[in-house]
Amino acid sequence: MAVARVRDILAARGGEELALNDAYLNPQLGRIVRTLGLDRRWVRGEGPYLVDERGDRYLDLLCGYGVFALGRNHPEVVAALEDVLEARTANLPQLGVTLLTGVLAEELVARAPASIAAMVPANSGTEAVEAAIKLARAATGRPRILYAEHAFHGLTLGSLSLNGNAEFRDGFGPLLPGCDPVPFGDLDALERELARGGVAAFVVEPVQGKGVNLPPDGYLAGAQERCRAAGALFCVDEVQTGLGRTGRLFALEHWGLEPDLITLAKALSGGFVPTGAVLCSRAVMDRVFDGMERGVRHGSTFGGNDLAAAAGLATLRVLEREGLVEHAARMGDLLLELTRPLVDRYDIVRDVRGLGLMWAIELGEPAGAGRRLYRAVDRAQPGLAAQLLTVPLFHDHRILCQVAGHRMSVVKALPALVVSEADVRGFAAALEEVVAEAERVPTALASLAWRVGRQVVGGRR
Repeated sequence: MAVARVRDILAARGGEELALNDAYLNPQLGRIVRTLGLDRRWVRGEGPYLVDERGDRYLDLLCGYGVFALGRNHPEVVAALEDVLEARTANLPQLGVTLLTGVLAEELVARAPASIAAMVPANSGTEAVEAAIKLARAATGRPRILYAEHAFHGLTLGSLSLNGNAEFRDGFGPLLPGCDPVPFGDLDALERELARGGVAAFVVEPVQGKGVNLPPDGYLAGAQERCRAAGALFCVDEVQTGLGRTGRLFALEHWGLEPDLITLAKALSGGFVPTGAVLCSRAVMDRVFDGMERGVRHGSTFGGNDLAAAAGLATLRVLEREGLVEHAARMGDLLLELTRPLVDRYDIVRDVRGLGLMWAIELGEPAGAGRRLYRAVDRAQPGLAAQLLTVPLFHDHRILCQVAGHRMSVVKALPALVVSEADVRGFAAALEEVVAEAERVPTALASLAWRVGRQVVGGRR
């Protein structure tokens, strides 16, 4: 049986997406999508929007979990990829080097803190974290890796060993030995673990992606100082926060950090090519690759390929030419200005927080008659209350966003860095409308149950 050309598949088999997923991929994902009524047939991506088969445009605040920082299908990245394909480059010679990956490393190092001098290519965020674990152990000769509670660093076995939530870890053990959690924001706890000895590195997100948890004042600088004193490496995971997301090119710039290791991915892809990188100090690089016989002790078959490097270079060029880092800072400030007042206006809103275009709203028990029902729902399914916002935002306002983590009543938004002021204001207005409805808990839950029930019944037909 001949495999059809891609253009023919797209033309002839549109509409089969969920059926193919259920038959050959992950049917439980299909159930989630149908239950929440998110089963649109997406046919196009345009900047910060997804477009369905009817031509309706949805503001995408999931943003591929941060992959589409430049929006979808940015023409500059498309052109860079076309340049590589047209040039027929001698890609991935393996026992040899090529130009584009070296230039990408040069450009990233030039923009990184002074502590950074080199790059190790990877294919994803989780692979970059895996590489950082290996580099830290090899450079220090120590076995232990510390990480923060509630952290998310990836889902392959090594990075999973640094994940702070059981829903991802359960069933996959035993995990990597020597990986120990410390409370996020607690310098005394970190110091105690460092004092036990044997720590190769502390790996930390500057802003935790699960929940959008910001660090307390002085925490990250203090963690760096304590790692230095203990001879441990300080690794900042910028897979989600890096390349403009927080209103700085690297989130670590907010605190003046100079880490030994930085992990990158997501936005570096330009929204097209799986990619990742570990930026590291010269001392780490020289200790790990310390002789010809160790010159290939770490690598990846597709790491540093020309298409990924071209996408990364185009991303840096667009970020700077279009002023997107500064734009992210302005739009993030505006989003907080428009949404923080919800904490005072509505009992159900416990907190609104964010940094740049990394934003979250946290719900809590309302006052009055709805409190008992809210508690009952939260006991039955922790985090379900967050769907009181996400479902009507999608169905009534064409805004795609989701909860910030398992079993938490936190809704998260990661707009594309190209998002317009009009869209930020539109989202804030829509959010207040659905929050006001959610405040009337019995009515809002009945409406959510009706929507979900209709989707479940429809999905069985």
